[in-house]
Amino acid sequence: MSFQTYYYLVASEHFLFEEEPLAEVLKERTRHYQEQEKAIDFWLIKQPAFLDAPELAGVKGQCPQPAAAVLSTDATFITWLKLRLEYVLTGEFAAPSGSIPDPLASLTTVAP
Repeated sequence: MSFQTYYYLVASEHFLFEEEPLAEVLKERTRHYQEQEKAIDFWLIKQPAFLDAPELAGVKGQCPQPAAAVLSTDATFITWLKLRLEYVLTGEFAAPSGSIPDPLASLTTVAP
């Protein structure tokens, strides 16, 4: 099994979606990647399932719920985003693992 290191930034959904211009930042980053012909290496996840991993219980406990996360394989991007936003938590984990089988999973369900 091959592990990938994922870097995350988590905060409350309200903060990321309503108080901060996160959508604009990610839209600009997507445009930049397209211009550079670079593959997208970040994802926005509402209610990320990885926060339920036992090793991240402390992070989940510090973050107002419901939470949202920006997940990336690029540590520099997460560091840059943290410097731009306040009231966020950052860290990293390796996945897939026993406690995080799908790093992009969300606890939200989509109605059919």
